[in-house]
Amino acid sequence: MPVQIGQKRESDFSDPLGLLSDCHRRIERFLGVLVKIAQKAGELNAEERAAFENALEYFRNSAPKHTADEEDSLFPRLRAQASLDRLPELESDHETADRDHQLVDSLGRRWLAEGTLAPEQTRELRGALARLSRMYARHIAVEDRDLFPLAAQILPADQLAEVGREMAGRRGIKTK
Repeated sequence: MPVQIGQKRESDFSDPLGLLSDCHRRIERFLGVLVKIAQKAGELNAEERAAFENALEYFRNSAPKHTADEEDSLFPRLRAQASLDRLPELESDHETADRDHQLVDSLGRRWLAEGTLAPEQTRELRGALARLSRMYARHIAVEDRDLFPLAAQILPADQLAEVGREMAGRRGIKTK
């Protein structure tokens, strides 16, 4: 990976909260790609196709792992330490996002396979992406601004380390 001057270095599994926040930046970036390309009607050029396919692939494969990182590793530990009113809302967001991602993936694959979408399908795609954009803007702000800093304060280091190991395990990566 090339060094980018002035940018924060990506976190690793020893900093699971940083890694989750880094994933939020990827979600924002790939969602931005989908939104931008979906504004176009008709056939995609080779560069657009590649970018669109890459973004769909990210949400198909990586986004479910991010959700599991939060719901299976982080949220249960937070619940054990404190009463947090926002967790059910964040979990509901994950369910809603999953439905819209399935729709985007289905319509996106059709667009790539057939070269175009019917006007109604284009509206559906854009609508799902607009809903995802609104939800992620709110959801990510809550997690990055409130939840992750709280987790850093209240979770013991050994629990955070275990979250990191679980995250690595979901990706087939062995850690120390």
